[in-house]
Amino acid sequence: MSQNNHPKGLYILFFTEMWERFGYYLMLGIFSLYMLDSWENGGMGFGSLQKSDIYGTYLGLVYLTPFLGGLLADRVLGYRKSIIAGGLLMAAGYFTLSIHDTSAFFVALTLIIIGNGFFKPNISTLLGNLYNKDEYKMNKDAGYNIFYMGINIGAFICNFVAAFMRNNYGWNWAFVAAGIGMIIGVTTFALGQKSVKEADVIRPLEDGDMSTGKILSLTLLPMIICGVLGYLIPGNLLGTDTNDAFIFGCIPVVGFFIYLYTKANENDKRPIGALLAVYACLVIFWAVFHQNGDALTVWAEDFTERTMPEAFGNAVDKVSMAQTVTNLGDSTDAKSAAYFSNLSPEKIPQQGSSLKLVSTELYQSINPFWVVLLTPIVVGFWGFLRRKKKEPSTPTKIAIGLVITALSALVMAGAVAASNDLSMKASSLWLIASYGVITLGELCLSPMGLSLVSKLSPPRITALMMGGFFLSTSIGNKLSGMLSGMWEGFADKKNFFYMNFGLAMAAALMMILLLRWLNKVMKEKGIY
Repeated sequence: MSQNNHPKGLYILFFTEMWERFGYYLMLGIFSLYMLDSWENGGMGFGSLQKSDIYGTYLGLVYLTPFLGGLLADRVLGYRKSIIAGGLLMAAGYFTLSIHDTSAFFVALTLIIIGNGFFKPNISTLLGNLYNKDEYKMNKDAGYNIFYMGINIGAFICNFVAAFMRNNYGWNWAFVAAGIGMIIGVTTFALGQKSVKEADVIRPLEDGDMSTGKILSLTLLPMIICGVLGYLIPGNLLGTDTNDAFIFGCIPVVGFFIYLYTKANENDKRPIGALLAVYACLVIFWAVFHQNGDALTVWAEDFTERTMPEAFGNAVDKVSMAQTVTNLGDSTDAKSAAYFSNLSPEKIPQQGSSLKLVSTELYQSINPFWVVLLTPIVVGFWGFLRRKKKEPSTPTKIAIGLVITALSALVMAGAVAASNDLSMKASSLWLIASYGVITLGELCLSPMGLSLVSKLSPPRITALMMGGFFLSTSIGNKLSGMLSGMWEGFADKKNFFYMNFGLAMAAALMMILLLRWLNKVMKEKGIY
């Protein structure tokens, strides 16, 4: 596709998002491992359940704040100021994570959560606004796919940097690298202002629109109150106090979007309703997808054959991007003993000898690798169908993505069977295949969801509705942590993945049932 079919600002936003996601996914790729590692080794020393609880809460909150960041950008700050402020807050958070201290740990997470709220919805909205010109409108889906590839180039590279930094210098320097990546992203955006300035437009409110103060009073204060009440409820309705607090806190925000729908004028009501229906389906996708940083990281760490061939291991050792486990007999350290526990006996080294293992976080690069590889193919395929006048609508692409996501869970059920119910390690090819399948689903779904928000949202509340998209991501992310926390409770791990399959297929069926109505709304807006 010729560059003339896309605005110049796409490439500024592409590289800005690439570096922002470099920092974000570098941190996320080692987050669970850092929390599980002992305090003496520089980690936090948390237990498995506490780790999953914090992981899910962090992922939930980091995508809940875009609701507020989008609102403030729409009404007060504009998109460019919000992006720069958010990027600097996130960089401060990554640098703070490099301080090995419990209080600093939670302060850092707070900074990243707030920063992402300002950054994430507004860079996506700014991109959509660049495509509002007639000459670019037909290429909006492709533009979001290209933008999404930038996200995943950053996500692919970062895990190699993470492995190098933590194996050579420790956890703290890996987090410093994330902060530096974020600073590069902010600098790139600041230098490219000329190409995106025209898309930074604050549209005036219309009669009947709620004031910013009223929206905040209907959402922020009730969210805090409900969250505190959820935390203080005796016992645990949803597993932990933080689960209760998060889900209760989301209720006023979800209620606000429903209220927004009921009070919308005739022109806005059906598009807003269509987006809310799509958001409900996307919650399940994110609940399944974001287990890659938790349950699937545990799978890679404990149940995947990560031994390197000797020659390759020696080459990698020169830059220390591999982990080492040593057979010390009865005194073998806990991490080595865990790896040897289900390793084929013939592969266990003689006493006193070591194995080089692929660092676990490198498996986090499989998904972005597939995104970079498959994006040109997917974009080309949709372009081919468009020329044949057979391209599916954006909602149809999302439904296809949900079905493919469900199939990825069956691949992991096959991995459990191949490991003889975890009595032996599974080949890395199972993870690679599962990530390949879910990535195909992701490319049909996530960038298409961003594109759909940009297409259907009333222009004056686009960033607010983009915040609603990330609210669905937020709730799904929290559910991913809750589902991952159930891992230990499944005696037969195949049933864990069958559960994910069932959830994704249920969401796909719901989306399929909504397609006729959604496509009709798209036609009414003239964007089918």
